[in-house]
Formats: sequence, C-alpha cells, structure tokens
Amino acid sequence: MATAQARGVVYIHSAPRAICPHLEWSAGRALGRAVNFRWSDQPVQQGTQRTEFSWDGPAGTGAALATAMRGWDHLRYEVTEEPTPGNDGGRWMHTPDLGIHYAQIDNAGNTVIGEDRVRYALEIAAGDAHEIQRELDIALGSAWDEELEPFRHPGEGPRVVWLHKVG
Repeated sequence: MATAQARGVVYIHSAPRAICPHLEWSAGRALGRAVNFRWSDQPVQQGTQRTEFSWDGPAGTGAALATAMRGWDHLRYEVTEEPTPGNDGGRWMHTPDLGIHYAQIDNAGNTVIGEDRVRYALEIAAGDAHEIQRELDIALGSAWDEELEPFRHPGEGPRVVWLHKVG
C-alpha cells in the first residue's frame, strides 16, 4: 500500500540569525531534500528572523519537521500537517518557555480533543468549572497560542491578499 502524501507549512516565528542555516539543514534532512527559506526580520524581537515554508511529503513529515527543529534555544515555531485519508492532521507549536505542544487537527483546521483527554479533564476537575477550563486550555494549547500570537504577523498594517482571476 502506498504511503499517503501530505502537505503543510513550517512557520518559524523567531530564530536567532546564527541558527537560521542550521534550521534549513534540519528541515531539509527531515524532508529528504535541500531547502532554502526566505528569511525576513522579525519586528517583534530584534535580532531574530522569521519565515514560512510550504512543504509536501509522506504522511508523518510534520512530526519529523517538528522534531528536527526541537531543542534549538530561543526558537519559536509551528508546523502544520493537513489530514490525509487514513491519517490525522497535526499542529506542533514550540516556544522557548513552554516547549512543544501537539494537537490533532481536523479537515477544517480545528483542534480535536479526544474523548480520553476530555474524560481526564472531567476526572481531574472533580466538578470544578475553573479546573475543567484549565485542563481544556492545556489540551487546546492556549498558552502556546498566546505566546506565539504577537510573532505571527510579519509587520504592522493589514495583510495583503492577492486575488487572481481564473478563466
């Protein structure tokens, strides 16, 4: 049986300039081919760079990319992998303070919290609504989203979306 082909995006939100070439090498190794990222300055944190890179490869490549970049100091990144037939999608978020977080993603890009995780949250909370919310925030990766949000936008002003007429 053939391995499903997946695609996704690597978002490196902030990386010290000195490790940028190493990140390209690590990502290329995970993909099995050389890559060249288009780096730009990260205005939120002086002295760091940011990039976005669309990738394609066998299902599971998102995990390989997230693992390849894990462990670099002062690095903030996200890796997404779209779902494929027979394989869940995923989102990996990493910050220097929080480490790495993984969440399953559905076809619409929503985070999926599994039944066992919900049952665990209910059990731990023992009826305390604040504790249930805290546990679900952990499962959703809310702390990672909060820390990464300022780094997600390349600069001030509205984002430009180019539309092309088809036909």
